Amino acid sequence: MINHLECFVESADTGSFSAAGRRLALTSAAVGKNVTTLEAQLGVRLFQRSTRKLTLTEAGERFLLEVRGSLASIQRAMSSLDRSAQHPSGSLKVSVGTHFGLHYLLPLLDEFLTRYPLIRPDWEFDNRKIDLIGERFDAAIGGGFDLPQGVVARELAPAHVVLAASPAYLASKPPFLEPDDLIHGDGIRIRSPQTGRVRNFTLRDHQDRQAAISLPERMTFNEPEACCRAAVMGLGIVTASMPNVLPYLENGQLVRVLPGWYAENGSLSLYFPTHKMLPAKTRVFVDFVIEKFREQQLSLRFDARRMFVK
Repeated sequence: MINHLECFVESADTGSFSAAGRRLALTSAAVGKNVTTLEAQLGVRLFQRSTRKLTLTEAGERFLLEVRGSLASIQRAMSSLDRSAQHPSGSLKVSVGTHFGLHYLLPLLDEFLTRYPLIRPDWEFDNRKIDLIGERFDAAIGGGFDLPQGVVARELAPAHVVLAASPAYLASKPPFLEPDDLIHGDGIRIRSPQTGRVRNFTLRDHQDRQAAISLPERMTFNEPEACCRAAVMGLGIVTASMPNVLPYLENGQLVRVLPGWYAENGSLSLYFPTHKMLPAKTRVFVDFVIEKFREQQLSLRFDARRMFVK
């Protein structure tokens, strides 16, 4: 329809289909066909045609006055959208868990903004579950989200849960060799901020043996970072997901307890509205996060089945 209107306005301004075609980089026949199609759709003749000149009918003159300004506005809007696709811009509203956001996403912000300086981050660091569509988020990173119609989940990594404690704490205790030995430990557990409950996980090993976490609760917190820091202080054994505990495992402040055992807790995923007509700002953010996960091998580092973490 826009092409038809453009051909009509240019033909009215130039007085011929051939002149309009030169402006629009179309053949005279293509311009004439578009105008004829527009007349058929409107049910009215817009031009009086002769071998030498086009003359607007009375209806054509009225229609030209009505559409000229609107067509210019539409063309400007389409041009703006095209520039936006080439240079992603606008507010990017993202929800991400506090610990994950601070440790893994925020350090990437400088590089992201260097690539896409016209994007303005509007990020919410929180551990609550969100309504991606209802709250108008462009994307979210986390686990356990409901997946309503119109939302896509791109799995980034497994969300394994492990046990960890400080070297000093473990040195003060008898060895924890089997899950039953956990009864002698001090549990630092994460309490759900939504339900107020501590989730009980089932441990498994590479032989697919299963065992309950028989770890007495010494303390509970609703923030994974607080649990990990309490474990670093030597106050007990933390039960936490790999993304939360990994920085402390890699710097040696914590070590795995029962390193051959872990619990399944779904997956860490990147959520965003359906692929169809995805805004450029969201598309480049999704691609950027996936690229960085691959570069940093986070999927492998979050996998508790890998025994590189002792």
